[in-house]
Amino acid sequence: MCRNIRPLNNFEPPATDDEVAAAALQFVRKIAGSTKPSKSNQAAYDTAVAAITAASRELIDSLVTTAPPKNREEQAAKARARTAARYAS
Repeated sequence: MCRNIRPLNNFEPPATDDEVAAAALQFVRKIAGSTKPSKSNQAAYDTAVAAITAASRELIDSLVTTAPPKNREEQAAKARARTAARYAS
């Protein structure tokens, strides 16, 4: 599950709210140990995702770096190359 959480800081364009929320959802799923909550736990999941999304957005917006912003397409190409090398026969 956590493999889907990607670094979101220092990208051009900056991380969207949807990306931050998706990472928060993956985090909640990981620590809860399930990918889909029961109906009785749905409210707890939603509350946790909202809180972690807000905290993550605040963190990302507060971080300062002198490194140049990373390009999303270049990072995706590197990830695809790593995956191809990992699963090559």
